Amino acid sequence: MQLATFLDFDASRPALVAPNKRALLHAIGQIAAQRLQLDVADLVGALNEREKLGSTGFGNGVAIPHGKVEGLRRIYGLVAHLAEPVDYKAIDGTPVDLVFLLLSPPDAGADHLKALAAISRVVRHAPTLEKLRGAHTPDALTAVLMGVDEPHAA
Repeated sequence: MQLATFLDFDASRPALVAPNKRALLHAIGQIAAQRLQLDVADLVGALNEREKLGSTGFGNGVAIPHGKVEGLRRIYGLVAHLAEPVDYKAIDGTPVDLVFLLLSPPDAGADHLKALAAISRVVRHAPTLEKLRGAHTPDALTAVLMGVDEPHAA
């Protein structure tokens, strides 16, 4: 699955301000709720429920908060680069500065996993992470992520 299939590039945030993990989840939930015309409490609730199972802090300063949301009709994602890293209780203990939000309908099991795998491929590639951290505009973030998709295009 390609990132362009589900990432909302117009919702990218290159310098999101969030003082902590809770505020971060609320901020990205609010962005997604506006874009999707869904209730922010439902989105943030889904993210918090998933976090109770274990941190979605992937490592290397990256988090992939994700959840399943009633009323959502398609898989949806966005990316944010934080103005300042936050303690996210990540697996490796590293503060998080890159966030990939992923929301899915409750019945999107296999597609949800494919989308997570697509994000995972990006965040395991150190040169791409470096480029994302150097992207200071939404267009620059989009260009980096679209460049990731191109080699995998059919």
